[in-house]
Amino acid sequence: MSPTSKAEIKNIDHLGIVAGLIDEVGIVEIINSKLGVDSREKITAGVLVKAVLINGLGFVSRPLYLFKQFFDDKAIELLLGEGVESNYLNDDKIGRVMDDLYKYGLNNLFIEIVLSVIKKFKIDTKYSHLDATSFHLHGKYKSEINQEKEEEITKERPIFITKGYSRDPSGKRKAQASPTPL
Repeated sequence: MSPTSKAEIKNIDHLGIVAGLIDEVGIVEIINSKLGVDSREKITAGVLVKAVLINGLGFVSRPLYLFKQFFDDKAIELLLGEGVESNYLNDDKIGRVMDDLYKYGLNNLFIEIVLSVIKKFKIDTKYSHLDATSFHLHGKYKSEINQEKEEEITKERPIFITKGYSRDPSGKRKAQASPTPL
């Protein structure tokens, strides 16, 4: 029997870079520290989220009960860690982790990961940009009440809400905002 008869070929494609970046940022560790680790489970919530991110960037859209099939031809131990098998990535585990993520708060988790990235890669946060062109506001506009105070308020605050539609095709948008450093 030749040594190549036992050889198995598994794909990594671009997913090795994705997995490496997830590891570099420390997403698995951040999620595990926030959601906790249950020693009775075969994989942690952080590893499962890593699998979901890899799957999402693998350009695959399938129902959750078919999730594990994505990893059947992948080098799963290289991507997700030693001892991880594709049958650990089932829809029950995904559902439990998604529930836990929702309870913790996705916005909070996202902010913690972003702050970790900023700190790790020493990203300058002196300036930032908020594209507010698709925001909308309902209610009474103060500019209708007192037009004279509008100029004073505009000088005090860099953003002043006025009437208008952000996607007005005529270009007659009235909302004014000026970018400011944070």
